Amino acid sequence: MTVVHAHEVQPESIAPRRTRYLAYTDDLMVTVIDFDDGPAAEPDPPHSHPHRQVTYVAEGELLFFIDGEPHRLGPGDLITIPANAPHTVQILTAHARLVDTFTPIRPEFLPQD
Repeated sequence: MTVVHAHEVQPESIAPRRTRYLAYTDDLMVTVIDFDDGPAAEPDPPHSHPHRQVTYVAEGELLFFIDGEPHRLGPGDLITIPANAPHTVQILTAHARLVDTFTPIRPEFLPQD
């Protein structure tokens, strides 16, 4: 069992003004991503991965693109992303917080010892 207290964790910088922290088991990973670089004029470049993903919008508003199709999301909204589907986001507010869940876990997100 792992407990992650948000006030005790040092989020990892993943890009300028973007941070992430996470928890995981053998086959499930949850990440909290803060975007403090919005609003964005354009979406991020699309990417894909073999992991199935569910994203929860905790704060802010964004366009979430899956296979080029935009979906406007706000606080409390959820979206599922199939494995290998090209997807990206465009942040529409100054700040957004997303909670991403992946299965299987994303080993490239694990702390490097």
